[in-house]
Amino acid sequence: MSPLILECQKRPDTIAPIVCSTGQHREMLAQVLGYFGIKPDIDLGLMKPGQTLTGLTSACLLAVDEVIQQQKPDCVVVQGDTTTVMASAMAAFYHHIPVVHVEAGLRTGDLMAPWPEEFNRRVAGIVTQLHCAPTKRSADALLAESVPAENVRVTGNTVIDALLHTVEKQRSETESLAQKYPAAMADSVVLITGHRRENFGGGLADTCDAIAELARNHPETQFIYPVHLNPNVQGPVHDRLGGLDNIHLVPPADYPEFVWLMDRADVVLTDSGGVQEEAPSLDCAVLVTREKTERPEAVDAGLAELVGTDRQRIVDRVTDALASRSEKAKASATDTIINNPYGDGKASQRIADWMLERFAS
Repeated sequence: MSPLILECQKRPDTIAPIVCSTGQHREMLAQVLGYFGIKPDIDLGLMKPGQTLTGLTSACLLAVDEVIQQQKPDCVVVQGDTTTVMASAMAAFYHHIPVVHVEAGLRTGDLMAPWPEEFNRRVAGIVTQLHCAPTKRSADALLAESVPAENVRVTGNTVIDALLHTVEKQRSETESLAQKYPAAMADSVVLITGHRRENFGGGLADTCDAIAELARNHPETQFIYPVHLNPNVQGPVHDRLGGLDNIHLVPPADYPEFVWLMDRADVVLTDSGGVQEEAPSLDCAVLVTREKTERPEAVDAGLAELVGTDRQRIVDRVTDALASRSEKAKASATDTIINNPYGDGKASQRIADWMLERFAS
């Protein structure tokens, strides 16, 4: 959402953005807000230890309801597929406030994968007035659900706006970042992320076991794993991967640092939706530890591959990817970004223009 907030702030004569933070994952949130120079106008502070999805949903719904009553906005903008998105869209609907859904129309067709994100974005979609679809495929999914065509536009995804804003700057920071992440300067690097709820338990354990086997099989390759703060991730990752010399379990990297790590990586092993969109721009081999994805464009374009959480399959595909990467030099990131199926870096401009076109009067 950061690029869209910045775009709105560039238009003070026509748009008065009110930035509302739920306060979830505060440490990681503070990093990215600081990088983009964004200070929330409202901080709801909803995060509580051991909070259930039901508890979070109800707390978010009540808190956003109060904000809407106080601020009386012309529209409410939500992005993606989180519980916050669903609850905020519902609260806006109850007040007859139009909803703008950034990154709309992503679908797997399975309510349980990803869980609960597929449910969240479908609920948000029901009450949305402006569906900002990142790709034609996402737009077609919305049209197939009988969303009026005048309420759907292919805008591209703001994640590419953010990436373009960041990558060139971070390349100039290599000397200092190399001191923090010396393993990233190796000739062979695998970057790993994992945090999806549906992978908690057996799926994450099998993935970790695969990474451990790969590390033993490829001692020259450095495996860098910024470990999510969720205890369901921290426990099994440290239990299974701690102590191996070429596996580096590091705290969650802030956004610009993570972009730099992707830029250094030969292979990215991830269950993240955003990384599926970003990493192909930086010419990484992208292997997705999920059985289904709401972002099939990269898979269709041969820029990503679904490998699930089967231990042997992960070992085989990462091994193949490392072998393939060693045989060719990385292409320039600029060339790859231009061909990224998720956008050209101008999504935020298109979304702000559309909001003014629809709501300014």
